[in-house]
Amino acid sequence: MRGRDEETGEFFSPSRSQNRREALEVLALGEKLVALTEAQLAKLPVPDSLLPHIREAKRITAHIAHKRQLAFLAKQMRREDDEVLEAIRDALDEDGEAARREVAAMHRVEAWRERLLTDGDAALAQLLDEYPTADRQHLRALVRSALDERRKNKPPRAFRELYRALRELIVGGATGGDDVEDAGGSIEDDER
Repeated sequence: MRGRDEETGEFFSPSRSQNRREALEVLALGEKLVALTEAQLAKLPVPDSLLPHIREAKRITAHIAHKRQLAFLAKQMRREDDEVLEAIRDALDEDGEAARREVAAMHRVEAWRERLLTDGDAALAQLLDEYPTADRQHLRALVRSALDERRKNKPPRAFRELYRALRELIVGGATGGDDVEDAGGSIEDDER
């Protein structure tokens, strides 16, 4: 029995149904974590104490044994603080705060790139006012090369390089991944 507070009439603890719903939510989160690759897991704020349990659940392929290991993983996850589980959910959630910040940063970088390409030196002066550590000559050369590529219908190599330079300047390279899709619709890799 949970019992009620005599004065307020509120229950002392959550109901069994509420406890079960929360446990099933944690189990579903555990299943999502097991489905991820090692690289995706590395990007998430998963505590080191849970990683061996996640790897073990990935390793086990027998149906019942896999379900048992998932239940054990969920039990270990329920021992973690609610803030830790919320941070993992937020990082997994495409509509989460981290994803929104990342998209907003990407749009800010793309907007600066377009301003530099359309407004030229006036936009570069504004960028330098806002980010005094920027390399004026390098950015100006990238803008000229990107405009030249557009005029000659060449592949957008300098266009992408300008995006990378602006991302490093504005966001500090913390966009959450090595590959970021730019406004040109292609994926850029930092190894070029």
